Amino acid sequence: MSNLVNVPKNGSLANTNSNASFPSTSNWLDDIFNRDLPSVFTSNFNTGVSLPKVNIKETADAYVVEMAVPGLKKSDFKLDLDHNVLSISTEKKETHEEQQENYTRKEFGYSAFKRTFTLPETVNDDNISANYQDGILNILLPKKEEAKQKPARQIRIS
Repeated sequence: MSNLVNVPKNGSLANTNSNASFPSTSNWLDDIFNRDLPSVFTSNFNTGVSLPKVNIKETADAYVVEMAVPGLKKSDFKLDLDHNVLSISTEKKETHEEQQENYTRKEFGYSAFKRTFTLPETVNDDNISANYQDGILNILLPKKEEAKQKPARQIRIS
């Protein structure tokens, strides 16, 4: 919903609604749907929609992508490069079944994410490497030789 304000020609932003104490229908609906649900409604539900946090650092020779994804194995990841777009994704399914004499309990879980990054033209895509250790996925995106930062030097005046 939109919150539009009518601005009179004199430029003031005074509310000219004579029913200011009574909320309009759109304000009332906005209030209902934008309100946070009590934790009792949300605490037992996992939507499976969460994106891992990412740090991207630039050095003189490369870009480094660090993604926090604890609890996975390196075989859970899929890294794709297509037309300078790096895609990082994972999909994990878990099932657990417990059978006792009087009952059977089945639990299952599913989680997935996909992050995509458009790489600059300066990345040497033939030498991209990745490793996963201690819950952190590190991706090294080396720069092309011509894009590497050269050290400062003095120029002699003749």
